[in-house]
Amino acid sequence: MDAKAIHEKLVAAFGERVTGVNLEAASPFAVVATEAIAEVAAFCKAEKDLAFDNLMNLSAVDYPKETPPRMEVVYHLLSYTHGHTFALKVHLPREDPRAPTVEGVWGVANWHEREAREIFGITFDGHPHLVNLYLPGEFEGFPLRKTFALLARHVKPW
Repeated sequence: MDAKAIHEKLVAAFGERVTGVNLEAASPFAVVATEAIAEVAAFCKAEKDLAFDNLMNLSAVDYPKETPPRMEVVYHLLSYTHGHTFALKVHLPREDPRAPTVEGVWGVANWHEREAREIFGITFDGHPHLVNLYLPGEFEGFPLRKTFALLARHVKPW
């Protein structure tokens, strides 16, 4: 199934909750309403024509200079069954960025979401154990946000 057909299937199922698309990108993607991401993820896994049985990666991006400033979570999907890939994105405010967890859909999201919370400050509501993987508990700030002062590494414990 090509990216256009995947997008059409998502729009048919979720309508206006699919808020954007770029089928010409190196990794074609659809933007999904934040509150719908868990439902869309479950559909992407369960729908036999999609069969996205693997969350290859969950990444985050910080856009502090956008209007309005925002964070983005990107879900990179793979279907072992069909051999196709696609990405889903959600846009979040930079202040208190939150999205529903997809850990119940793909177990591997557990660690990906923990990492995104730890280094970007994104909270995944409903996550069963959202604790740090890398940084000590007393660490202040989110080191992969573009506004994080890198010089702070000299005075803060790693």
